[in-house]
Amino acid sequence: MGLFITLEGTEGVGKSTALQFVKEQLQQAGIPVLVTREPGGTLLAERIRALLLAREAEPMASMTELLLVFAARAQHLEQVIIPALQAGQWVLCDRFTDATYAYQGGGRGLPAADIAVLETLVQGNLRPDVTLWLDAPVELGLARAAARQELDRFELEKAVFFEKVRSEYARLAAEAPQRYRRIDAALDISGVQAQLQQVVATFPGLSQD
Repeated sequence: MGLFITLEGTEGVGKSTALQFVKEQLQQAGIPVLVTREPGGTLLAERIRALLLAREAEPMASMTELLLVFAARAQHLEQVIIPALQAGQWVLCDRFTDATYAYQGGGRGLPAADIAVLETLVQGNLRPDVTLWLDAPVELGLARAAARQELDRFELEKAVFFEKVRSEYARLAAEAPQRYRRIDAALDISGVQAQLQQVVATFPGLSQD
């Protein structure tokens, strides 16, 4: 089985840039790596992603949002993630179920117990091996996000929503310190990459030189 690595964080913390850097580090080490994202990763899951991010006139119920996220995840796992891991590839995924606990649980207020039921139903025993949590103050992240293109449905949420999301990530990290690696994403790119490089060097099968 390959290693399953996920990247998590609120808006504007630089996950895309970090993902590319980690990918390059692994490739330079000769590790076969598949890069994907959630929600998305397959044609069908990407269509669900579009529904989740679209700024529609009709408000989306929190439970609808939760079920769509796991519907996309079920397709993603069956079509992409599980086959890759079974083939010995490492999988590097932009967000996974921790994001569901953070956004739909922490942000929307849905019970963690309900999310856990769906997690087991959809994933079985599969969980990430390592989670890189890019953490930065909410106001900083939102300012960075606002400087980009038009905001999606989630990015339009107020700061209080993202404070709840960030708090939930902190709770998850405290509960799983063996899996979580916190990256201070408030630093500049070189500072973030230096932290990532140190963490990647600890992955099994990579040189610690």
